Amino acid sequence: MYNEDKKLLTEIAAGREQAFRHLFNKYHQRVGSYIVQITGSRELAEEVVQDVFLKLWMNRSTLETVNNIDAYLFVLAKNHALNYLRKLARELKQQEKWKKDPSAAPAADDLPENAYYRQLDEAIDQLPPQQKKVYLLSRHQRLKYAEIAQELNLSRETVKSYLRIATASITAYMTQNSDVIVLFLVFLIFF
Repeated sequence: MYNEDKKLLTEIAAGREQAFRHLFNKYHQRVGSYIVQITGSRELAEEVVQDVFLKLWMNRSTLETVNNIDAYLFVLAKNHALNYLRKLARELKQQEKWKKDPSAAPAADDLPENAYYRQLDEAIDQLPPQQKKVYLLSRHQRLKYAEIAQELNLSRETVKSYLRIATASITAYMTQNSDVIVLFLVFLIFF
């Protein structure tokens, strides 16, 4: 491993957000391209990359033991993408089952992911208005950077910047309130 990467991992393990941002900026595009190859979906790749780096931050105390950050990130990303695809397949199968027998569907309030999504909504609500618009147009309406730029009369680079900042803010908010995320992840692992 390069000395620079080892130093970076040590700083991240110590909780230095600037070092984490540097690592994210260095690797997120490569990891995203790799995930697009696995999933065939740019949108899914963006979600997986965010989740991988969120997991990396949440488990930052273990990073000092990592000897090869490239291999570590790509294995983590591949596993997360495959798990996501398996989960998606299970959900689709379950939805088909519920279509056949609607009485078997659980009540919406009983699902742990609702707490996660409520917390995510809180994080989005805390964004400045323009960042919030960009984030919602990108993630909820699935518009491309150019489409968002045209709709909001912004440059494509400004849209990318707003989206990057919004994502970092949401990740920080979710990390600070990680008990709900942990509960949601535990639910996904065991169910």
